[in-house]
Amino acid sequence: MKLLTPIFTFILFVFSCGLHAQKQYIIDGQTYTLKTEVEGKLTLLWNTIDGRYRYFSKKGDEIIPLTNTKVNGDYKEEFKTVLQKQTSDANLSANDVILTLPSLHAFFVKYNTLTNPNYSDEKASVNLQFRIGVFVGVTNSIFSANPANASQATAGADFELIDAVKLKRHSMLLRFEQTFESDDYNYSASELSLNYRFKFIKTARFDAYINTKIAALRHFKKEQLYKENSSDAGEIREISESDFYAPVTFGIGADYKIKAGYITFSYNDILGLGIDSNGEFPLDFSLGYKFNL
Repeated sequence: MKLLTPIFTFILFVFSCGLHAQKQYIIDGQTYTLKTEVEGKLTLLWNTIDGRYRYFSKKGDEIIPLTNTKVNGDYKEEFKTVLQKQTSDANLSANDVILTLPSLHAFFVKYNTLTNPNYSDEKASVNLQFRIGVFVGVTNSIFSANPANASQATAGADFELIDAVKLKRHSMLLRFEQTFESDDYNYSASELSLNYRFKFIKTARFDAYINTKIAALRHFKKEQLYKENSSDAGEIREISESDFYAPVTFGIGADYKIKAGYITFSYNDILGLGIDSNGEFPLDFSLGYKFNL
């Protein structure tokens, strides 16, 4: 537990700082929660809204959506007209700008630099985001004895840390999982684990990832046959133990965005390198829901 304390301290500190990264704006009578990508005489605001990336240009008190409407198969590129009008006081063309965050970022910084020689781009090198979720599932606990290969119910919670700027395909996850005793297997476990995820598919609405469990703190209860000697018939005793280990297990999963949250599905602990299994085929699935903090 002492080893995990610095991790929790760091996450809570970063979380308290990250709460100020977004701000609400009223645009055309509608309220949006937006992030500041570039701040200056011309400010770039953005966020993912209803599964789509949305961008807004702010100059003075005026905030204008940057859009690229498709009509009869052709894109109208309205955002270029908006940018050209807002930057008419500088010798700057918006013809080569595309509606992506890196392209818009470069254009806004260039305009602010041209109109203010003392301007410097103070964009943070990271943009930490946090997601919290809950899940339920089923497992056959292959990293325990489980002689009958019985299925057991699971439930738990996730806390995910994401850098949305430089490490978009990567995240760290703290997961608490409770495995419940079943009628066929008197084994239960409470586990807190640290996980790394690599998102090999990433879109505004759908992510697919490989999950690696790096380290875990586990407390479990089980029944075990106890004998005084080899000739003793023995008796069944319940034992309770805790351990800290580095299992290095791999699984896969996916997140699908719906409105303000995500439906999550994962196939956990398919393969373990740092822990022995009981030889059974792994069946460990979970289904849940998570949302941005």
